[in-house]
Amino acid sequence: MKVQILQFNVKPQSPNENAKKITQLFSENVSTDTDVVVLPEMWNNGYALSSLNQCSDKNLDQSLKFIQSLAHQYNVDIIAGSVSNRVKENIYNTAFAVNCEGQKIYEYHKIHLVPMLNEPQFLDAGEHVPYTFTLSNNTPVSQIICYDLRFPELTRYPAASGAQIMFYVAQWPEVRQSHWRKLLQARAIENDMFVVAANTCGSDGETTFAGHSMVINPNGDILEEANQGETVLTVELDLKEVEQQRKNIPVFDNLRPDIYQYFHI
Repeated sequence: MKVQILQFNVKPQSPNENAKKITQLFSENVSTDTDVVVLPEMWNNGYALSSLNQCSDKNLDQSLKFIQSLAHQYNVDIIAGSVSNRVKENIYNTAFAVNCEGQKIYEYHKIHLVPMLNEPQFLDAGEHVPYTFTLSNNTPVSQIICYDLRFPELTRYPAASGAQIMFYVAQWPEVRQSHWRKLLQARAIENDMFVVAANTCGSDGETTFAGHSMVINPNGDILEEANQGETVLTVELDLKEVEQQRKNIPVFDNLRPDIYQYFHI
């Protein structure tokens, strides 16, 4: 399965400019044999949190139509990162995905809001755990957002239900880049699954983002890793590795939810 990650500098308060950038990256880089394209977190508005009332999408209306048109045009599934998104009176950081036929196949509101970036002052937290959904090639996968990476329970839910790939979409800061790599590798190792991580790069004037989008196999080995600049990362995944790793190290056969106090499958 061929995956392409679009790592770019998201411009704050600039939904239209960011959409144009994504369109350009698709035009210049997405191959005819690509199965999945992955975008980073909050690509519509960036981390201009004080402007969310003006720049957020409403019920994914604009973002979904834009991504659906790209999915149709390029015949690819799109892990559409996340966008700031107003739902009734709440504003969420909403991840979503669309298949090559333009159908929305996933939607998830970020559960864990970053206190270091004052997210709880501007965003509302989701109330539902990530779930497993199926790509066009029938691969079971899931997707979560940035700070969620620090909470291993979230990845365990879809992994225990059969997800073979976890997509992480982020605007992860350079100052904690070492955490990014280590946590991604840990999630791959402890769940015997591929990890595909799309980050942003550059600076929004307040935060410098780490870049270093990467793909990690179920053994925790980094298959490909971007640098700090804008780039497109292209990787072929052999999904048989998931099945083999889960036979070699059968963590899901050995779970003990009957004695875990705070975790139930």
